[in-house]
Amino acid sequence: MKKILAVTACPTGIAHTYMAAEALAQAAAQKNVEIKIETRGAVGVENPLTPEDIAGAHAIIIAAETDVEEARFVGQAIFKVAIAEAIKDPGKVIDAAVNLEPAKTNDINQAAKNKEERKSQITGPYKHLMTGVSYMLPLVIAGGLIIAVSFVFGIEAFKEQGTLAEALMTIGSGSAFALMVPILAGFIAFSIAEKPGLAPGMIGGMLAAKIGAGFLGGIIAGFLAGYVVQFMKENIKLPKNFAGLVPILIIPFIGSAIVGLLMIYVIGTPVKAIMDGLSAWLANLGVANAALLGLVLGAMMAFDMGGPVNKAAYTFAIGLLGTGFYGPIAAVMAAGMTPPLGLWLATLLAPKKFLSEEREAGKAAGVLGLSFITEGAIPFAAADPFRVIPSIMVGSAVTGALSMVLGATLRAPHGGIFVLLIPNAVGNLGMYVLSLLVGTVVTAVILSIVKKNKATV
Repeated sequence: MKKILAVTACPTGIAHTYMAAEALAQAAAQKNVEIKIETRGAVGVENPLTPEDIAGAHAIIIAAETDVEEARFVGQAIFKVAIAEAIKDPGKVIDAAVNLEPAKTNDINQAAKNKEERKSQITGPYKHLMTGVSYMLPLVIAGGLIIAVSFVFGIEAFKEQGTLAEALMTIGSGSAFALMVPILAGFIAFSIAEKPGLAPGMIGGMLAAKIGAGFLGGIIAGFLAGYVVQFMKENIKLPKNFAGLVPILIIPFIGSAIVGLLMIYVIGTPVKAIMDGLSAWLANLGVANAALLGLVLGAMMAFDMGGPVNKAAYTFAIGLLGTGFYGPIAAVMAAGMTPPLGLWLATLLAPKKFLSEEREAGKAAGVLGLSFITEGAIPFAAADPFRVIPSIMVGSAVTGALSMVLGATLRAPHGGIFVLLIPNAVGNLGMYVLSLLVGTVVTAVILSIVKKNKATV
């Protein structure tokens, strides 16, 4: 029996990571293939692959959108696949891995060639950005929820010195949110240049925050630091006795100086102007522009249900949350909850349009929707993409547009329906709930119309 290893990781580490792992495990069991799966989710690395596992594996499946320490797999046969593909068609992924020719791990030249081939395949701006976002998210979520809890005592209670509300605001806003941009930039650089990129990336991110360049400046600083450090790693050659100075002295010193000076004298001012312009536009949104922004963000959240487009909308809203704009994140979270909730409602309104197992899956989708896990809609979209995806996009677009137009705001960036229980965490709570309900109903009604009968009840 051939032994297959797999690593699954998505930017948020909440749903896709574990859905892909479960799908691969089930497919492997059906095909009588031995598999061990390492998940790299929000709680950290679980079921880690040991050096012994790697050495004895026929092939390794990497279904990931963030860094998974691929250097440990040099010389091994690797099959890379989008994490959504591992969820939708795990059997095909298992077959592809089983049919790979095993790499000759004792062939140094072949190992180096494999490494370069994989590097050319997997490096790219999206992967690096999502690595940064995945490390930033715990700070955003923790900080946002702590800030929301501080509002339990009143919206402006934190202004009173020595109070618990002030302490909570210091933790959430003064500390957690203050680390957002440096961590984002640092781990973008880490994804590009590994450990040597961390210091220049974080320093560049901190400067972006201080200058006022915000999350956009942090993203630029992270990429700049990563590529500067990668260039230095590849081109600075010292005698063997001094080679150890390169990663611990030369790269941190020169790399941080280059990135810092560029941020201060070249990049910071124009990026700050862009952020100031965006802030002014957001602060003076008319009804039409607010509706358009909410509509676009909502449709993006439903388009690929946790994929790159979904994450782009969420990342945009998270960045604005850090600069004090709470409307877009409200629209994004409500729009992300709408697809699975709409599908659940559709299974109740039109049970003949769904198989019995789909009706059961609808119940799980409803729970996931309440928890702001858009991925609950994936099984339905995979089974009938040309009807389901447009339907849920319309419903989410309606939710997003209504949320923005009705002035709903959100102080906590995750948590779904449970965040609504925190007093003052949601601005214009009644209209926010209405936006979610309307979008859910729109989704369900469209699905009830466009889907064909599948079952007799």
